[in-house]
Amino acid sequence: MADCAETPSVAALRAGGGLVALAILCACAPKGAAPPPAALSLDCAQPFEAQKARLTAQPNLTPAPHESAEPYRFYSTTDGRASYLITEAGAPGHPAIMMQAAKGGEVKTTGCAYGSRKGYDQLLAYLESLKTWSRR
Repeated sequence: MADCAETPSVAALRAGGGLVALAILCACAPKGAAPPPAALSLDCAQPFEAQKARLTAQPNLTPAPHESAEPYRFYSTTDGRASYLITEAGAPGHPAIMMQAAKGGEVKTTGCAYGSRKGYDQLLAYLESLKTWSRR
């Protein structure tokens, strides 16, 4: 158990009687395993198709199920720290690529507007609204 760091969550597990669960988690964690590679940042100097291919080829990226009524695709890194929205024909602002990255408890949205700026701004407003959405 000496390999497990004493973080606030580890301390909370110990205080809550989770010592056994903590021991199991530490025993199952691979020793010296490298963290997943960081998500690629956007490079708006690249053409849309080239950037789309570069981003979607990341080994640590998982596509969300595609909703046929929505003209864009979502992809997220396996660690959940970054997501991409890549527009398809018919989407506001198409072609456009947006990225949301979580860091320090905040989600920052960046993007590349290859098409209509007005449509891109609509898309940005939509993504920003998802930050505050909650299921009731």
